[in-house]
Amino acid sequence: MRAVIQNAVGGPDVLFVAEQPDPSPKPGEVLVRVKAAGINPVDGAVRGGFYPLLGEPPFTLGWDISGTVAALGAGVREFKVGDDVFGMPHFPKQAGAYAELATAPVDEIAAKPAAIDHARAAALPLAGLTAWQGLVRHGGLQAGQRALIHAGAGGVGHLAVQIAKARGAYVITTASPDKTDFVRAIGADEVIDYTREDFTRKAGNVDLVLDPIGGDHADQSLEVLRDGGVLVSLLNVHDATRAKAGARGIRVERMSVVPDRDGLVELARLVDAGKLSPHVAKTFPLEQAGAAHAFLATRPIGKIVLTV
Repeated sequence: MRAVIQNAVGGPDVLFVAEQPDPSPKPGEVLVRVKAAGINPVDGAVRGGFYPLLGEPPFTLGWDISGTVAALGAGVREFKVGDDVFGMPHFPKQAGAYAELATAPVDEIAAKPAAIDHARAAALPLAGLTAWQGLVRHGGLQAGQRALIHAGAGGVGHLAVQIAKARGAYVITTASPDKTDFVRAIGADEVIDYTREDFTRKAGNVDLVLDPIGGDHADQSLEVLRDGGVLVSLLNVHDATRAKAGARGIRVERMSVVPDRDGLVELARLVDAGKLSPHVAKTFPLEQAGAAHAFLATRPIGKIVLTV
């Protein structure tokens, strides 16, 4: 099979396509013929050596896949050859999504949403599960609550805005001026232009904050949370911030996404019900993985996807 590999950490130019041995599914796994692979910020961090999840190169990046079941491992009854599936297998271990073939445990994939193609389905797993687990599993978001979602046009943010709206929340989000129309169109009730406005002065009495930025930004988010609210951060939170939160009964959740078949099923249900639409800013062929990673650095709206 063809796969994108790297022999050293570094910039996008370290990525290249080479022939690799076809993987074989273990018991409880399926072999997926990958039609599309989503790209996430964590991919760039691992490629550059800033987040050494996969150890030393060589390795193949990527976790988001959408494709067709090509073979079944021993004991698999949940899927059959030819089924269209999507998911985020093996995270945070190597999944090798940037390839023509990849293996996946059956409890880490689900049937692809019927309403969208493979490219858009591949944009959904990691970012969608992050949003779902952050808002629902960690945040306990309920109908009628007020949620502040930072970076609402980003990969996680644009899905979180839609999920929060689907759950009946009042959604406030931050975005740059060129992205405000987009986040309004996907359902945000209030949009704060963070380049000109201080969100701590514009938002208030918030029940839940979903923060993909962390650090001082998490500390500032306490100012808009009600006593007893929830701060869900995708990055580390300072001990001082935790102490301030605790004094007001604010729960701080530092989360990392995990594979989650039930979450994938729920995301697919929302997509097929017309309540969730992953936005793909641009697709690139597998051979242009380096160019796709360079484009990721421009912080486009939504997601970037490799087509295989």
